Amino acid sequence: MKVLPFKIPKTKEESLIYQEDFEKVFYDKLHQHEEIQISIIVSGEGSLIVGDSINHYKAGDILVIGGSVPHVFKSDGTANQYSFMLTLFFTQASFGQDFFHLPEFRMLEEFFRLSENGFKACTKKSALKSRFLKLKKADKYKRFQLFLDILRLLSKAEKQPLSTFIYKKNYTENEGKRMGDLFEYVMQNYHGSMTLDTAANIASMSKNAFCRYFKQRTNKTFFQFLIEVRVENACKLLLKNRELSIADVSDRCGFQNISNFNRKFKEIKKVTPSQYRRLQGS
Repeated sequence: MKVLPFKIPKTKEESLIYQEDFEKVFYDKLHQHEEIQISIIVSGEGSLIVGDSINHYKAGDILVIGGSVPHVFKSDGTANQYSFMLTLFFTQASFGQDFFHLPEFRMLEEFFRLSENGFKACTKKSALKSRFLKLKKADKYKRFQLFLDILRLLSKAEKQPLSTFIYKKNYTENEGKRMGDLFEYVMQNYHGSMTLDTAANIASMSKNAFCRYFKQRTNKTFFQFLIEVRVENACKLLLKNRELSIADVSDRCGFQNISNFNRKFKEIKKVTPSQYRRLQGS
């Protein structure tokens, strides 16, 4: 898996691109494209890596991913339903270099700034969903109106960042292959024992060179990233498999003991695993 300089298909007549993805699994290659992406998950769930962070996505989520931000959707292969996503793609220059610099769009400054790290809308979701569902049958003029209304709603919505750090340079093919292979390995094997030697071998680097390389591109150590992957998967198990004890969840996600699991979970989520399960279930 490598970071692909993905080209969003478009015709010369298209400034705003509307796309529907209805698949057993979403496009699961680490990739980046110049367009800003606004997506709603209609059905399906799985993991989403944006920049340096892993997130869980599910039906109803509304996601914004900035231009040239490396990301990958990993659909849950155990889910019975198909994954369905509606997406708008555009750049800040899609409608002319100065379009979004007009005074009328000053309210969107925070939207564009936060999109650079990606974010999830936490409010205005019903209104946003209703606009998205009208896009398919809308003509180009009405679709553009709906798009502007979606931007307006997103600018007012409460937001949750999808990442904390974005490596500002586009990945070369070799760099992308290294990071893609590492992400793939961690997401497939987070529940088992993992060593720095193994990670460095996957990247075809010495341990010291690998540690510097990974830290430079994610602003965190490899093991910090691994722990975040384990905690994110623990969150999923806590909610979907409520019959599992906290100790079982800890063991299934690769933690060596429950005290370490509780400590790391609270560091990242600010609540204990049992509090998280109770709060999210209410």
